Amino acid sequence: MALEITQFLLSAQSPDASVRNEAETTLSQFRDQNLPGFLLSLSVELANDGKPTESRRLAGIILKNSLDAKDAARKDQLVQQWVAIDISFKSQIKHSLLTTLGSSVREASHTAAQVVAKIASIEVPRKEWPELVGLLLANMTQPDRPASLKQATLETLGYVCEEISNEDLVQDEVNAILTAVVQGMNVSEQNSEVRLAATSALYNALDFARTNFDNEMERNYIMKVICDTALAKETEIRQAAFECLVSIASTYYEVLEPYMPRIFELTSNAVKGDEEAVALQAVEFWSSICDEELEIQDYEVPESGDSSAPHSHFIQKALPTLVPMLLETLLKQDEEQDQEDGIWNLAMAGGTCLGLVARTVGDAIVPLVMPFVEINISNTDWRSREAATYAFGSILEGPSIEKLSPMVNAGLEFLLNAMHDENSHVKDTTAWTLSRIFELLHSPATGFSVITPGNLQRILGVLLESIKDAPHVAEKVCGAIYFLAQGYEDAGPSSSLLTPYLPDILNSLIITAERTDGSDSKLRSSAYETLNEIISSDDREKQGDLQASLCGVLQVLIQKLSTADETKPIILQVADQIMLLFLNVFACRSSTVHEEAMLAIGALAYATGPEFGKYMQEFYKYLEMGCQNFEEYQVCAISVGVVGDICRALDDKVLPYCDGIMTLLLKDLSSGELHRSVKPPIFSCFGDIALAIGEHFEKYISYALPMMQSASEVCAQMDNSDEEMMDYGNQLRRSIFEAYSGILQGFKNSKPDLMLPHAPHLLQFLELVAKDKQRDESVTKAAVAVLGDLADALGSNIKVLVKNSSFCTEFLGECLQSDDDQLKETATWTQGMIGRAFSVCG
Repeated sequence: MALEITQFLLSAQSPDASVRNEAETTLSQFRDQNLPGFLLSLSVELANDGKPTESRRLAGIILKNSLDAKDAARKDQLVQQWVAIDISFKSQIKHSLLTTLGSSVREASHTAAQVVAKIASIEVPRKEWPELVGLLLANMTQPDRPASLKQATLETLGYVCEEISNEDLVQDEVNAILTAVVQGMNVSEQNSEVRLAATSALYNALDFARTNFDNEMERNYIMKVICDTALAKETEIRQAAFECLVSIASTYYEVLEPYMPRIFELTSNAVKGDEEAVALQAVEFWSSICDEELEIQDYEVPESGDSSAPHSHFIQKALPTLVPMLLETLLKQDEEQDQEDGIWNLAMAGGTCLGLVARTVGDAIVPLVMPFVEINISNTDWRSREAATYAFGSILEGPSIEKLSPMVNAGLEFLLNAMHDENSHVKDTTAWTLSRIFELLHSPATGFSVITPGNLQRILGVLLESIKDAPHVAEKVCGAIYFLAQGYEDAGPSSSLLTPYLPDILNSLIITAERTDGSDSKLRSSAYETLNEIISSDDREKQGDLQASLCGVLQVLIQKLSTADETKPIILQVADQIMLLFLNVFACRSSTVHEEAMLAIGALAYATGPEFGKYMQEFYKYLEMGCQNFEEYQVCAISVGVVGDICRALDDKVLPYCDGIMTLLLKDLSSGELHRSVKPPIFSCFGDIALAIGEHFEKYISYALPMMQSASEVCAQMDNSDEEMMDYGNQLRRSIFEAYSGILQGFKNSKPDLMLPHAPHLLQFLELVAKDKQRDESVTKAAVAVLGDLADALGSNIKVLVKNSSFCTEFLGECLQSDDDQLKETATWTQGMIGRAFSVCG
């Protein structure tokens, strides 16, 4: 039963420390001695409209914190505690929470919605709260229910969809939720709070709506309601509707074609005249379309241009009207945008989108942007000059060098003069544009550079003068010097062009690093990073050897300390500092250093587990570079191995990075330039990714499986008389089996039937390998394991596949007679899986 805890909850918020501590102790004792009673008492407190707001607020906070935590280990502990509570207590708690959704106190119903979703995240995947969706939908469908209850219910549905995965609901439940949500969004809904809650709920439910979006009639209705909602009179509702469109752009790109004229009209009007919060989402829609089309272009097979993903070329089609719309946004700057970190405004969003458009369409953007640049670059209004410079800098990646070089060569002197502009915003953007030019169009090693012996002195003179400017300008100048110096690396005779200027450059950077007028450490960090780039290039080999050795030492220490419970906390305490050091090491151009750093990062990922996720955003660019390093193929192979380490550490939290990673891996496999030794690790990595993300690997099946099948056919034709080829063949076969194992295990609990069409090919490959008596023992282990995984995943479906395959019995018999205990154990398990599959068939 619930106990009266109001006074304790109020006292726990007392300004008097002794009163507060005594109340907190009492509450803690209650929780430790009787958790079910404690949680029930909190839920009753939260449900009672007669209780003080302060006690109800704290009751809700404690309830949420008793069900969820950021730390994975703590969260798992809380889940297990909830699962262990007697069902009668859980039923009472859930009833109280559902009752609270009808509270007239908004804060209480809002908190209850969050707590219901937390419980749903535990129970719905376990099929322990099957009536939840029905109970919530009853609030929406029964007559005379107050608007406040509908609002709280829609909020709850949104939170629940956010917490669970789309496999946790049956399609009838999804249909009912979408019906309720879309009904709540409709223009006929008079209550704006209900309409906002419904629109927010749809955003969270979109991932569940795949079947509905495949149905043209349902899709048309959903899109009509969203587009209508984007015209609501309330700003928050319009913003939420555009957020839905942004999500749809990436989730359902392939069905957008019929709706694009209306969406263009909506986004265009929002950008031109709506509140900034709405306009930002309108621009984000087009950025998302660019992301999708860039990804499709990356997936295209270089030889044929084919891609199994549909490419609608929305950006190309919209270009003549989209680009002018984006250029107009560049004129909507904030006065303080360069001084403050974290500012995101319409001008910045427009420039970012313009850069994505340039990468998507290439040369076609140049004639649409350059007239804007030419008209505004000399305007008396600083906003026009800054916008023109920003537009110029934004389109430098994407178009060809042939298209860019004339305009960059013509504009370079103008930009150098603009570093003396009276307005600091113009100088800031000009310095950024110069750094972009030096990063993208200054590569003497490849035979092209906008910097020549004739203009180098002039460029450096301007930069070393401008580095004394305001901190935010000086920071961008450091970036320009960094890329200027980096371009001369490995440039043969051209490298010496910078030598006469080094004393002045180094002196300026040291003075800049010691400046005290910056509000934060960004300028100092940028100056030191540039110093490191310039100094390192002089003695790079010696420094590289030392850095490689230190990375190796750290890797061994991480591995040793993280294997024992008593020493693992040491690694966790210093993980942030270690990772920062590793990231800095990538500034070194030595492949040996990159190899050792990657290996050490793999060890750190294993040691830190899910916590490694916080490093991924910064580390991903280096992982991407490593996976594309065909020339130094050992770095590429190790980078691919680190992807596997990260998948094992993060599990499904690696999902946001998987599109990019799979694109890189598939391009690697398609390349004729990449050393063959990298290909086996890539196949193994497919298995690691599939195991981590489970059913989400489905989107890659049509790309990965043909590659694996093609590689297995290569194995069949290999010349085993050559010892080196035989070793490679063994590596390749083992990795293909490991890939199949990971994919089968990943799909086992959700979509095993996806692998049915591919099973005959796998069995054929297994038979081929089983007949090869020269195979390596590691291949045998991988083969017998994947046979077990096939039976485990496909269950009764395997009977018809295996019954004509006499090799299975012979192969298993051979493995069961092995002297290797591990092989024997795996074979026994596989035999059991096949036996179970046959017994299920009857």
